[in-house]
Amino acid sequence: MLKMERVIFTTLCSAFFFTNCVSGDYPKAQNVSWLSINFKTLLMWDPKPTNYSYTVEYSVIGQNRKKNQHCIRTMETECDLSNSLVDLKAIYSADVLSEPLRGVNSDLIEFPHTTSERFTPYEDTLIGRPEFKIEVSKDKRKITLYVEDPLTALFNKQNQQRTIRDVFADELQYKVTFGKATSTGKKTKISASSEIELDRRDVDPGVSYCFNVQAYIPSRSTDKQLGELSQRQCSPGDDKSVFEEYGIGVIATFILLIIMIIVVAIGVTVVCCKRRRNANRSGKEGVPLRSV
Repeated sequence: MLKMERVIFTTLCSAFFFTNCVSGDYPKAQNVSWLSINFKTLLMWDPKPTNYSYTVEYSVIGQNRKKNQHCIRTMETECDLSNSLVDLKAIYSADVLSEPLRGVNSDLIEFPHTTSERFTPYEDTLIGRPEFKIEVSKDKRKITLYVEDPLTALFNKQNQQRTIRDVFADELQYKVTFGKATSTGKKTKISASSEIELDRRDVDPGVSYCFNVQAYIPSRSTDKQLGELSQRQCSPGDDKSVFEEYGIGVIATFILLIIMIIVVAIGVTVVCCKRRRNANRSGKEGVPLRSV
């Protein structure tokens, strides 16, 4: 009887072990990358897991790794680390570990993992497109752009959402690209202020101009200095004459084209008339004279 009980106990333990303990490797995460806009920072990877899960560990380079509580044995393929990367100027790296599902054990001592590229929020986050309003002065000699500093995913101690101006302070500038609404020519202007004035040195009075604005942070590496381009907006302009609207060159070309069409039409008409006259003469010469 005691021997039978041992057999049953061993069988149950073995069943429990094979049900709740998995051996072997798990697929490594692929394409691990950072996606960060206005300090909303996601770590992303592939593929979608099936019979396993992922855990994300992150750290400042050279320090101990930590786990994000929302990214432990998850079935998702992204992890929001916006609130975890507290020191915006620090250099971070992250590991995506492939692990068994929740409630399942494994005999592996170290799980397969993939390490991300290094990431510094202050240097690497993309600045999103800003919104702005246009105001034309009464004398129409000045156009002012009022740029709204984009909000970030960060909050201060009073739980107020911070803007990119709060983060970058004096390092933040704006680049304005503009030109006449009726022209393809472009000008640029850099402003340290969110209130950008363009006067007679930049714009002609009463003329409609179109604008694009983007954040500009010159302290960054060249490929990350400019933020996302805003939507195009145009200022109102006075009613223009035909010459102002289309330009003398376009109108001159149009007039020349009309003259050419008239000349060609006259030429065709003259040729047709000559042929008809010649045909009539030939017809009369071929008729015999009547006898008297």
